Amino acid sequence: MEYAAVPLVILVIAIIVITQSVKFVPQQNAWVRERLGKYHGTMTPGPNFLIPFIDRVAYKHSLKEIPLDVPSQVCITRDNTQLQVDGILYFQVTDPMRASYGSSNYIMAVTQLAQTSLRSVIGKLELDKTFEERDIINSQIVSAIDEAALNWGVKVLRYEIKDLTPPNEILHAMQRQITAEREKRALIAASEGRRQEQINIATGEREAFIARSEGAKQAEINKAQGEAAAIVAVADATADAIRKVAEAIRQPGGEQAVQLKVAERAVDAFGKVAEDSKTTLVIPANMSEVSGLIASAMKMIGSVRTPAGGPGAAAPVAAPSPQFSSEWGRDVR
Repeated sequence: MEYAAVPLVILVIAIIVITQSVKFVPQQNAWVRERLGKYHGTMTPGPNFLIPFIDRVAYKHSLKEIPLDVPSQVCITRDNTQLQVDGILYFQVTDPMRASYGSSNYIMAVTQLAQTSLRSVIGKLELDKTFEERDIINSQIVSAIDEAALNWGVKVLRYEIKDLTPPNEILHAMQRQITAEREKRALIAASEGRRQEQINIATGEREAFIARSEGAKQAEINKAQGEAAAIVAVADATADAIRKVAEAIRQPGGEQAVQLKVAERAVDAFGKVAEDSKTTLVIPANMSEVSGLIASAMKMIGSVRTPAGGPGAAAPVAAPSPQFSSEWGRDVR
């Protein structure tokens, strides 16, 4: 009976030895192997063999990118303003041996270094810059952590600020500032609108005045041209009439017709004077003035005819008959 249990014990020991001798490392993981308490290598993904009771797996590391939430903390800016800042850090184990022996707790070390680096970077900036230059803050924190984390076998990939929370008093002041800036921009926009409106009105009035002046100028030009054309037309018509009268006078009996026409006009003129006068008009019996008027008219006609018929071509001007003169030696009332 005692010897029957020996095979069973041997089987159990063999199973334990095999279990301790073969290790299967998952993908994107790295295990650190120690032999007799000393680092003996890093086990890669897949099956790995150990010497039972001599080798052992001391540390297990994930090679995946690890997000690490950095606890919120109070930072003081360059202009002595307190900010509540929290962020998130992304890192990756690149050297399992250094991650195992470079720091007792590299996660805590990275977290503390991120907080101190954040306070240092925020302290160099003013409050307004902290909201505008997040990318610069993130890059500076990554550079500071990554330089120190090389000895820990850790690579810092990026850092992101999740929230920046100033005190309530600062928030109210910032809100008032934003409101004032918006009101300022509104006033500037309104003034610019009024300025542009005045410019447009002035430009429109100037263009309208120019258009009206151009229209008045063109109207005056047209009027002057019309008056000039009318004067020329009247002159041409008068010249034609004079030429026709001169031609008619040259015809036989023309001079007698002119004498008769002048006498008729004189009689009409004296008659109109008599009608318009409100008192008695006395006309002397001597009508030599009328005869002299007719003689002068005929002399002018003769001077007109002289260029056409030559010297002596004009007929002698006949004086009005004595009967015609005597008839006007009466009172016209």
